[in-house]
Amino acid sequence: MASRFDVRRQWGFTTIAMICFFLLYLPIVTLVLFAFNAGQSLAVWEGLSLQWFVSAWNNTQVQEAAIRSLVIAVFAATIATIAATMAALATTRTEPYPGLTFKYAFINQPLMVPEIVTAVALLIVFARIKVWTGYSGLGYLVMAHTAFCIPFAYLPIRARLENMDLTMERAAADLYATPWNAFRRITLPLLWPGILAGFMLAFVISLDDVVITEFVKSGGQDTLPTYMLGQLRRVITPEMNAISTVFLAISVVIVTVFFLVSRKKV
Repeated sequence: MASRFDVRRQWGFTTIAMICFFLLYLPIVTLVLFAFNAGQSLAVWEGLSLQWFVSAWNNTQVQEAAIRSLVIAVFAATIATIAATMAALATTRTEPYPGLTFKYAFINQPLMVPEIVTAVALLIVFARIKVWTGYSGLGYLVMAHTAFCIPFAYLPIRARLENMDLTMERAAADLYATPWNAFRRITLPLLWPGILAGFMLAFVISLDDVVITEFVKSGGQDTLPTYMLGQLRRVITPEMNAISTVFLAISVVIVTVFFLVSRKKV
C-alpha cells in the first residue's frame, strides 16, 4: 500500500519555508525595532525612545492624511459591503442558471486584473468626469476604493451564505413571513458575522491602498500611504517607521478580528 503523500515531510521543505519566512519578516521586524530608536539613524541603534511616535502624532500633515484615509476607508468599506451583500444574496439565493459563473467572474474582476490597470482606467474615466462637472472632491477616491473593495467584501459574505442552513428561512416562509421579514429576522442575524468580516477586510484594503489612490487623487488629497510614499522620495526618517508600525498594528488587529469572526460557525 502506497504511503500517504505529505509535502511537509519532503526533504528541505521545512528549511526552505523557514528561510522564506525569515526573509519576509526580518525587514518588518527591523522597521518596527527602529521606530523606537532614540536617534535619527536607520542603521545604528541609539537607545529606546517614543519620540518618533510623538513626532508623527503632532505632525499636522500626518493628522490630515490619517483622517482623510479613515474617512475614505469607512465610506468605501460601507458602500462596498452593502453592494457585496446584495450581490452575494443575488448569486447564492437562486438556482444555478447559464451566466451565473460569468457574474462571479465579473464581480471578482478587480482581483484578477492588475491594480495598475484598474488605476489607469479609473484615472481616464474620472478625468473626463472632472472636466464635465468641475468637481474634484474626495468622492472620486471613495468611488475608486469602493469599486476595488467590493470583491474583497463579497468573498466572505458569499462564503457565509453558502454555508448557512436554510431550514430556518424555509420555516419562516412556511409561516407566511414576507421575504423582507425573513431576511431581517433570520438571514441577516445569521449573515452578520460574514458582513462584519467583509467590512473589515474592505476597510483594511482601502486603508492600505497606494496605487489606485496615487492615480485618482487630486492635489491636497494625500492619504496616509501616499503621504508616506512622498516622504520616502525625499528623506527617510524614523518617523516613517513609527507611522508604518502603527499601520501594521491596526492591520494585524483588523485581520485577527476578521479571522475570529469569519471562523464562527452558523
